[in-house]
Amino acid sequence: MDDYESVLLVKPEVFVYRIPPRSSNRGYRAADWNLGAPDWTGRMRLVNKKDECIIKLEDKVSGELFAKCPIDKYPGVAIEAVTDSSRYFVLRIQDEGGRSAFIGVGFGDRSDSFDLNVALQDHFKWVKKEEEAEKEKEEGKPNLDLGFKDGQTIKINMKITKKEGQEATNRPKPKAGAGGLLPPPPGGVKLAPPPAPAATSKIGSASNVDILGDLSNASASSDSQSAAAGGGESWGDFASAPPKPTPASNPPSGGSGSGWVTF
Repeated sequence: MDDYESVLLVKPEVFVYRIPPRSSNRGYRAADWNLGAPDWTGRMRLVNKKDECIIKLEDKVSGELFAKCPIDKYPGVAIEAVTDSSRYFVLRIQDEGGRSAFIGVGFGDRSDSFDLNVALQDHFKWVKKEEEAEKEKEEGKPNLDLGFKDGQTIKINMKITKKEGQEATNRPKPKAGAGGLLPPPPGGVKLAPPPAPAATSKIGSASNVDILGDLSNASASSDSQSAAAGGGESWGDFASAPPKPTPASNPPSGGSGSGWVTF
């Protein structure tokens, strides 16, 4: 279990540079390195072993260890970003005897350096949470007694309201009246019954007499005027006309002059 390693990140290509000593406290600059001619090229693995976080630089083919960089915190002295680029860092490498040196490392793609930053930040956030959990476990938390004491009661105010539709469901259904019609609601307005048929006929005949009264008087006066003009007899002109002669059914034979009868 002591030799177990968990791999946090692997990058297949990383460039290593010899760097000059820092001239001031302003930080390292990648422009001072010979970026076009790296001194070594290999792969990088970020691993977690027990309580240590280590960057290992290894050969691409054989996996032989070239250098390692133990990291106790981030950001810190063990790994430091340069001031003029986001793709290059300065690592503090150590050997088995405890000797240390500073080298420059860089990536060909900016996304590789971003992944390294995220992996280191996530790891040390996890380490911080583990330390806080261990500290709380050692100190211990006071146990909270949430049980009821003797004679202690609790009062709960509950407001119960009817659900929507419950009142309509509990209301009794009305019974159907004669002919399948529902009875009128209580307290409704009652309509007057229709008039009787006799009253309707009397009103109709009286109104007809009133409306046709003028027309009957006018027709009677016109008949009396026409009778006076004809001498008191409406058919006088037709009676004075002469009667038409009746033709003989058998004309006399041997009449004088012709066989035609004069009408």
